[in-house]
Amino acid sequence: MSPAPARPLLVIDGDSLAHRAYHAMPSSVRGRALVGFANMLLRLWENEAPRAVLVGWDTLEVPTYRHEALEAYQSGREFDDELLEQLALLPSLVQSVGFVSAKAPGYEADDFLAAAATREEREGGTALVATSDRDAFQLVTDRVTVLQPAKGGPLRIGPAEVRERYGVEPGQVPDFIALRGDPSDRIPGARGIGPKKGADLLAQYGSLDAMLDDGRFASEAEALRLYRRIATMDRDAPLPPTPDVTPDWSAGAQYAMSLGATAVARRFEEALAWT
Repeated sequence: MSPAPARPLLVIDGDSLAHRAYHAMPSSVRGRALVGFANMLLRLWENEAPRAVLVGWDTLEVPTYRHEALEAYQSGREFDDELLEQLALLPSLVQSVGFVSAKAPGYEADDFLAAAATREEREGGTALVATSDRDAFQLVTDRVTVLQPAKGGPLRIGPAEVRERYGVEPGQVPDFIALRGDPSDRIPGARGIGPKKGADLLAQYGSLDAMLDDGRFASEAEALRLYRRIATMDRDAPLPPTPDVTPDWSAGAQYAMSLGATAVARRFEEALAWT
């Protein structure tokens, strides 16, 4: 009998899924980001059976080097006070069941996803990265899969899916973003270059550096290098350990009750029935 395959590390973009949960649930639901996030967390745990869970978080009160390097980066984003209050509670809620939260000034959730997936792969494991942010496609390898939320269950994004969607290899994604831009992050991109042209140029040259060495985009070279740096996730972000874990849903339910999040407590108590 062959040994059972090693279980993956599940890495979650906390802010991405919390925002998605908050806006997907009716405003009448009290603590809707907490409830929606807890539902997503439970589904992921049940469906993927990971060995451990790490959730990365933004630190909204402190700018990152990206904000300092590009004034327009993520400008214009405004969040409801209700959502901000619930975002502040979610890291401790995650920790109450025994999962790991990663959050530090100067880093974004993306950086912790990159660092955790890279470490897991380096140590011979596999990782699942749950996020709605397509920038995470740069992390995809044969051992790292992105789980992109979708109706009916998450889409599994491997190297073939990145090539199908973008026309580039996963490792070329930061160069691709620098060239075509990213309206959601206010990254302008190269003048006159859209997704198709950006992919064609990367197929021809292999990298942004090769284009610049060949004299392409001479007047924009410095800006394009900056855009790529901003689009590149920091694989050296500081990480806590991620030992194998059996979640303590009972402790999570008690903590949720202390927050007044009775719906979350009920969901955690229900999880006890199938663990």
